[in-house]
Amino acid sequence: MKNLDYTCPKCQNKTYSIGQMRATGGTLSKIFDVQNQKFTSVTCKRCTYTEFYKTKTSALSNVFDLFT
Repeated sequence: MKNLDYTCPKCQNKTYSIGQMRATGGTLSKIFDVQNQKFTSVTCKRCTYTEFYKTKTSALSNVFDLFT
């Protein structure tokens, strides 16, 4: 997602920053604090409007998250 042709839908700006966020999915993942949902965020640098896009997580990262 590094070469994203992004235009902010609010202010039409073309500069942005990319980040990541992880969240829990269902009841069991909340109980064991496993963050098995991963999202990539695109934030406009002018007005800070942010969009989230769901990305895939690997089984290894989910297992590592369970033990940490």
